[in-house]
Amino acid sequence: MASVIPASLSRFRQSGSWIDDALYAVAVYAVPVLIALGTLATLYFLPRQYDSRGAVPLPLRVIVDRSGLLRPADALQALRDAPAVSSYSTRLTEKPVWFAFTAPRMGGDLSTAIELPSRHAQTVACWDAATLKPIGIADRDGASGAMHPVKAGFFVQAGHLSAPLTLLCRGTYSGPAQVSVLAWDGQALRRSALDFQESSGLIAGGLLTLAVFVFVTAMINREWTYVIFAAWLVGNLRLCANAMGWDTQWLGRVLPAEFVPAMRQITFAAYYILTVALFAQLFRRELRIVGYRWLLRVIQYVGVVLLVAAFALPYAWFIPTLWVSGALAIGVLLFFLARLVWMARSRTVLWYVGSLAVVLFATFSELLGAVLGLKVLLGGVNTVMAALSSSMMAAFAIAEQMRAERDFRRQAQMELRNTYEVTPIGLFTLDENGHFVRANPALRAMLDLQKSDYRLRHWHDYFEAGAWGALQALAAKGSDGELEMGGSVERGTGERRYLLKAIRWNGWIEGSLQDTTERSKAVERLRFLAEHDQLTGSLNRRGVEKAIAAQSGEPLPYALAYVDLDRFKLVNDLFGHRAGDEVLRQVAARMRAHFARSYPVGRIGGDEFVCVMSDTPIEDAIAQARELLSILSDAPYQVGNRAFQVKASIGLVECSQGVRVADALSHADRACREAKKVAHTRLVTYRKGAAAFEERAEELKLVETLGGNRLPTGLFLVMQPIMSLKAPNESLNFEVLLRMRAPDGTTLPAGKVIVAAEESGNIAAIDRWVISTLLEWIETHRHQLRNTRFICVNLSGGSLNDEQFMEDIFALFARHRSVVPYLCLEITESVALHDLENTQRFIARVHEMGGKIALDDFGAGYTSFKYLKSLSADALKIDGEFVRSMCAHPADVAIVEAIVALARNLGIQSVAEWVEDLDTLRALQEIGVDYVQGFLIARPQDSSAILAAHSASSFISDPDVVGFVQCLSEPGQAIAVDFERRARAVTAR
Repeated sequence: MASVIPASLSRFRQSGSWIDDALYAVAVYAVPVLIALGTLATLYFLPRQYDSRGAVPLPLRVIVDRSGLLRPADALQALRDAPAVSSYSTRLTEKPVWFAFTAPRMGGDLSTAIELPSRHAQTVACWDAATLKPIGIADRDGASGAMHPVKAGFFVQAGHLSAPLTLLCRGTYSGPAQVSVLAWDGQALRRSALDFQESSGLIAGGLLTLAVFVFVTAMINREWTYVIFAAWLVGNLRLCANAMGWDTQWLGRVLPAEFVPAMRQITFAAYYILTVALFAQLFRRELRIVGYRWLLRVIQYVGVVLLVAAFALPYAWFIPTLWVSGALAIGVLLFFLARLVWMARSRTVLWYVGSLAVVLFATFSELLGAVLGLKVLLGGVNTVMAALSSSMMAAFAIAEQMRAERDFRRQAQMELRNTYEVTPIGLFTLDENGHFVRANPALRAMLDLQKSDYRLRHWHDYFEAGAWGALQALAAKGSDGELEMGGSVERGTGERRYLLKAIRWNGWIEGSLQDTTERSKAVERLRFLAEHDQLTGSLNRRGVEKAIAAQSGEPLPYALAYVDLDRFKLVNDLFGHRAGDEVLRQVAARMRAHFARSYPVGRIGGDEFVCVMSDTPIEDAIAQARELLSILSDAPYQVGNRAFQVKASIGLVECSQGVRVADALSHADRACREAKKVAHTRLVTYRKGAAAFEERAEELKLVETLGGNRLPTGLFLVMQPIMSLKAPNESLNFEVLLRMRAPDGTTLPAGKVIVAAEESGNIAAIDRWVISTLLEWIETHRHQLRNTRFICVNLSGGSLNDEQFMEDIFALFARHRSVVPYLCLEITESVALHDLENTQRFIARVHEMGGKIALDDFGAGYTSFKYLKSLSADALKIDGEFVRSMCAHPADVAIVEAIVALARNLGIQSVAEWVEDLDTLRALQEIGVDYVQGFLIARPQDSSAILAAHSASSFISDPDVVGFVQCLSEPGQAIAVDFERRARAVTAR
């Protein structure tokens, strides 16, 4: 019996062990997998408890009550002329907004409810538009009449309508409000409200539970980084509540309406600071690898500014500040995350990236649902799930970071123990009094320290004065700091430099020491070269910009002198670059000697110098600039046995606090270019408030507006008629011109728009828009263009040399092939000859598709018969400078006559631009020009005027010109040969 019992116990233990393993496996693997699969299946296949669909967006007409004094009847009268829109953005205005809409009848026994869904709405009042009888009024403290609060906004209970009902409403808003109207049946709106409450409860409960768990865990483990994470989760909850519109409550309690805007501002600022702080703490070790710590410091300072703004600025001003700050922070964090993924490749980073990806994916799904109606493809993905999922993934990142830090500490301890004696870096341990406790062989060799001297030698015996205090301060900072210090003069190591890292642990100071003498010298040299010109020893562009930036932050006045050497290129071309380099060295030396090193002097171009005249009134700066001109220009420059006379020009600008570095240099450069044209003084000064400042500021603002590879708002096209001199009453040809309407309603000059677009690099996108818009317009109105043979449109040089633009344009031509024969693409002569082979290929492809080519501004560039023969153009547009002055200068008449004769002999049409008086028109007719264009015929017209006209001559208003044109159209006179047929004949030749 005794032998049987132990065997039974043994089998029982084995059986129990198997059962434990099975239960463990089920609990750890099977149950979580089943829960996850069940959750996904529920989200994808099962219907929602509260169906929130069924809303019908209503069109509305909107006006803004700028005075705030409109009465309902006045507002209703003004709204009759307003266009219908699907929604209206208040653009942060807090002025009252009047809007009208028609509530539909839902049919059957369904009641009609009108939702006004804006969490930014402060007050809303509505009237019956037919009788102006009040329907109800509501604000964040209460509602009356048929108005009621619902979800994040309000709704009007219209009841069972027998016919559509037009309503007039007046609302006031704070923040970036979007005014829109949704029609529901009453039951559907109630379901949508329940869905809203369920979602808010789900996300609040989930995130608060997670935040409490993280906070308790952090407090127990004394991990203060994760206290920040717990607070960040609460901030994430409040931001989600703001996005969904239920941030007016907290834990089921309704917050006072007057406190909500201020709480939102503080919440946004606090969330910004928490996000940046959490990122900096979570990846503090990895950030040492990727660098750019200064960039992180910038957005930390921006967070402090944003917090101050939250208390100081009103809500309407705070929101733009938040947008700018948030965009900067998101860009910087994404930049760091990309570098972390690429360089650190840690799982913590991947979880953090996954958290952001969920948010972006959810946002994209909402966009698809709103625009394309594809929300069903994404199942249960919504704001609630995105917030919960991103927070959970962020929690995974925190947990992974905790594990990684624990493993790192264990590994570091092991490596320190194994490598302490063999590492080439000096390692040491000091007691609290600064005496050596332990040192590895590398440190002993570096300091000539003996083991027997450990207790006798103090830290300051081997280093410069104050070394012990510096070491203590460094150790107090923790493991993130490092310090460079010098050796001891008494021990003969005063010229040596050491890099020190240290921490305080268990009452001791442990650290490492490296001899960086050679590296320090190299770094100093590189630092010098980073901000100085190697040739002259002056500041380079970066150093100059840094010096200007330093002055821009000071309240004292300063001036900027931009010096350019005239015809310096001749020195290089005639005597070589060595002579030119020596002249540049002497110029820099003269400038530094003149200013006695009181002003920063730099070379920012080949022969361009800049002097930052700090703390100097403009009158003193002018006097010093004149002296500098004399010093630079009067005495020759001796190079070997040669002497060179070099003249200088100076542009001087008076600068003030806050001016941007780029703007200051741009103004000074412009002043210098003007100075080069003033031969007697060679000095041009821009004082504060000069018109040139305003002009350049407007130019730079327009460049910024047109930049970014996006089309600016306000672009439109006008059309200037081109009249045939042989059939003026039988043809309606014209040139398409680009215009841009500024935000204040004024029309910007076309020349400024084109120059700014070319400077911003966005000219190809604008040219693409012009061609696309024109082709679509021709396609739509071609039946009204019976007398039109060609439509001219100009292509810029930047577009013509952009291969991607070329492919896009010919793809447009292929899509609108039937109307391409109307097009006559104008290419400036100088641009066409810049890359002749490329231009020839382009012209050939245009001709293959039926289009035409005109050489614009012919005669102003490299006019050559050889080039003209190679380009096979269909028309020559004679440069307007010759045409405008031809009646005053016989030479211009001869030039125009020669061009026209050349075009006629080559079978090419001739077009004269800038025709502004009758005498010029008569002269052009006598010479034999085919077409004329200018203000005498017509100014640029709207497209509707073109479509209403019969011919180009229809626009002439001068009676004398009308009579002259009638003489040209007498019966029996030959009609001009068709433009298109002659162009094809030339192409065939």
